[in-house]
Amino acid sequence: MQITDISSNNVPCDKYRPDRVFSHFQEFIDNLPYVLMIVIGAAINLIGFKMSIWGMIAAGAFIFYGIIGAFWIILFVCPFCQYYNTRSCPCGYGKLAARFRKKSSKEKFTEKFKKHIPVIIPLWIIPVLEGIILLSIDFNHLLLILIIVFIINSYIFLPLLARIYGCAHCPQNNDCPWMLKKRSQINLVT
Repeated sequence: MQITDISSNNVPCDKYRPDRVFSHFQEFIDNLPYVLMIVIGAAINLIGFKMSIWGMIAAGAFIFYGIIGAFWIILFVCPFCQYYNTRSCPCGYGKLAARFRKKSSKEKFTEKFKKHIPVIIPLWIIPVLEGIILLSIDFNHLLLILIIVFIINSYIFLPLLARIYGCAHCPQNNDCPWMLKKRSQINLVT
């Protein structure tokens, strides 16, 4: 059994290399849980509001927020990453950022990450709270299933995939506040 040492980037799948160029398929895999979170969150709105015009408006608003959230990170965090405008970014945001903003100081990456990540945190919270409220008003088995699938994808699968696939292989994970927090939690357990 091979042990993963995130701090030195010795990753068992050998995906990480400092000069790694990620394929579009690898970027797709890295972004898939986020996309699923947005789609399932929109479906919670549609089903919860019984496919009404309000459900369509709420679903559309959630999808819009999900897209804006991704672009928020691209605009306000990615320009500070040392892999800005390279194919060494596992999620592909680095290349996109270069189309919209100029490179900024990589020394401010941690500061910008901490400041701007909270903008997207409601994407994890809104569908669950909304779904629970809608379930309490009018129980619906399909809505319950969507909420459970949303929770599994967004609270288990997305962070797990990020930790062992995207973030674990990100060349900048040593400067990332999220990965530093995860490493410190791992060290406290061991």
